[in-house]
Amino acid sequence: MGASKRMENLALRSSITQAKIIGTIVSISGALVVVFYKGPTIIPAASQSSSISLHFPLGSSQTNWIIGGLLLAAEYLLVSIWYILQTQVMKIYPSELTVVFLYKLCATIISAPVCLIAEGNLSDWRLKPDIALTAIIFSGLFGFPFTTVVRTWGLHLKGPVYVSNFKPLSIVIAAAMGVIFLGDALCLGSVIGAIILSIGFYAVLWAKTKEELSNGRLGSSSDDKTPLLDSYKVEGI
Repeated sequence: MGASKRMENLALRSSITQAKIIGTIVSISGALVVVFYKGPTIIPAASQSSSISLHFPLGSSQTNWIIGGLLLAAEYLLVSIWYILQTQVMKIYPSELTVVFLYKLCATIISAPVCLIAEGNLSDWRLKPDIALTAIIFSGLFGFPFTTVVRTWGLHLKGPVYVSNFKPLSIVIAAAMGVIFLGDALCLGSVIGAIILSIGFYAVLWAKTKEELSNGRLGSSSDDKTPLLDSYKVEGI
């Protein structure tokens, strides 16, 4: 029963499965609207110098953008596979902190020689007591490790679909934070995309909740019989 709760069951005729598929497509469509459609400006930027827009021009080098897009696509494909594998690992060894520690250790061992090859100038590795050092310490202690632990915990409890569904939502959150804290311009495309994404996000959450309630009802009958069977065995012995 635990495995069925964490991994997805695809029944294309089921309304729950259809809601999850449609909600996922709608969420991704909303994220694409936020990124690629700008539209009229609703709230102008506070200042041109501090504004950091999500809509970057392609520039002169098209090749770098194509390579970067392919690498990002490969990254998210591998991340999706990793979510599925990590969910299986958490079923076998349900200890989030240990799994994250081993994951970070292996990533450090693999990435260290690659970084040294890519940047052979040792003087560039020298840290100075400035804002860059503060950002590195904060990211190393509270940023990426904390998010990895939370994500692993979510994979353990809800499975890969539930966790990956928050990925498109992060684009809307980043756009909102840019408007609030960085003084970015709020465009109509961001608002429309956020509404579309929220509808798809809610549809997936609704489907997951209905699925968990259905599995809970099915599991309650078998769980209720277990103590009686166990007590019968004990009395028989």
